[in-house]
Amino acid sequence: MFPKIQQNGDNWRFEYKYRLTYQQYLCVRSAILPFMKKDQFSLARPGGCYPVRSLYFDTDDLNNYEEKVNGDCDRVKLRIRSYSRIPTEGMNLRVELKARKGMAMEKHSTWIDHQAYLEFMAYGHWKTLPDAILQEFERYIHLKSQKPKIIVEYLREGYLSRGREPLRITFDHKVASAHAVSLFPEQVFFRQHYPGFIVLEIKCDKRQPQWLRELVQDQALRIAPNSKYSQGIEIALPEVVRSTWSS
Repeated sequence: MFPKIQQNGDNWRFEYKYRLTYQQYLCVRSAILPFMKKDQFSLARPGGCYPVRSLYFDTDDLNNYEEKVNGDCDRVKLRIRSYSRIPTEGMNLRVELKARKGMAMEKHSTWIDHQAYLEFMAYGHWKTLPDAILQEFERYIHLKSQKPKIIVEYLREGYLSRGREPLRITFDHKVASAHAVSLFPEQVFFRQHYPGFIVLEIKCDKRQPQWLRELVQDQALRIAPNSKYSQGIEIALPEVVRSTWSS
């Protein structure tokens, strides 16, 4: 998928997404506590949730969005992520390339400082290229002439397994999006996705443990398409979506 990045099986994992009512969220959260514990990021924040804000890139005709809607394989998503709603001196941002094949997902990421982000947004190139991930991110940006399109933000409540299995469960609250060309626009109007619902994500590198499969069955949870990016595009840029459908 990413020819310039060293490939290994550790990069692949499976993601299962569900849309919960508040009552379902309370039931599921209570049921996982014997097996899961809050991660350090959630514990460190008031209210037990931490902010996530992502800037997504796409072409002017929304090629990435169209590939997602069509269910195309080997599609790649580009984003720059912040864990703060406001820029601060010395903050770090996460640059990510995310590829998906069905339920399987491959993600590569690296950290940059705020100054490197500002330089890339201004010139379209990294001033320095310390690793292959930044090189590949830049290559994909220019290969398809991708530009920043929207920001998506939410409050994430994360849990890790109390055992040794590589399992992570997150609840994403108040998911919202806005049309923007930077992570921290001066003026922005967010529109919430599915008000009143909470997104449950289960992330693992193999089959879910038995207790979790039973929980999903007992709570009658149904996997739901829940691409925050696709939802954000449809909410923030409805006129562009309509024009791509009619072309």
